[in-house]
Amino acid sequence: MIYSILAEIVVFIHFLFIVFAVIGAVLVLKWRWVIYPHLISAFWAAMVVTMGWICPLTPLENHLRRAAGQAGYEGGFIEHYLLPVIYPPGLTREVQVLLGVGVILINIILYAIVLKRYLKKRG
Repeated sequence: MIYSILAEIVVFIHFLFIVFAVIGAVLVLKWRWVIYPHLISAFWAAMVVTMGWICPLTPLENHLRRAAGQAGYEGGFIEHYLLPVIYPPGLTREVQVLLGVGVILINIILYAIVLKRYLKKRG
């Protein structure tokens, strides 16, 4: 039971990390210090996706699921609603590269907005 709960927590953290990597630049508008962890996270996410690497959270989740006696992602709120977002069906190498480029483009746009607002305040 505990391993199953831990696996669900890892999936939730994985989801939060993805959201932060994609749109975390918005938080920079409120807290400037977020820029450093966000840029690192966005870079890591883009590299993992475009290079086809496996995020360390994935093997951790699989290990916890095996320890819980599970083989798949069936059952539970987190598995049903979050896993299709994190692991979409039909994910090909080309789609992974597009997702990585998308992360970079979204962040360029968001940081352009952040910079524009910052310069407007100063100016």
